[in-house]
Amino acid sequence: MVAILYRFFPEGRIRGKEFLAKNPKRNDKSLGSFSINLNSGVWCDFTTNDRGGDLISLTAYLYDLSQGEAAKRLAQMVGVEI
Repeated sequence: MVAILYRFFPEGRIRGKEFLAKNPKRNDKSLGSFSINLNSGVWCDFTTNDRGGDLISLTAYLYDLSQGEAAKRLAQMVGVEI
C-alpha cells in the first residue's frame, strides 16, 4: 500500500500508522490535512470531510472514477490482470 500511496502523493510522509499528504484535488498547503490509515486504508480529508474506506475508494476519488474503474486502475498499477 505504501508504494501506491507514494505514487499518488510523492511528497507524502509516514507518521506512526498514518500516511500524511496534501490533497491534489484542491489547493492544499498543509501536509496532514489529508490522511490515510496504513492498517485499514481508511482515508479522510479533514478540511473538506471527503472520506473513504480503502485504496479503491481513494483511487476513485483522486481520478473521478467509479469503484469498478478504480479497482481496474489499481490492478494495472500493481500488475494484476482482472
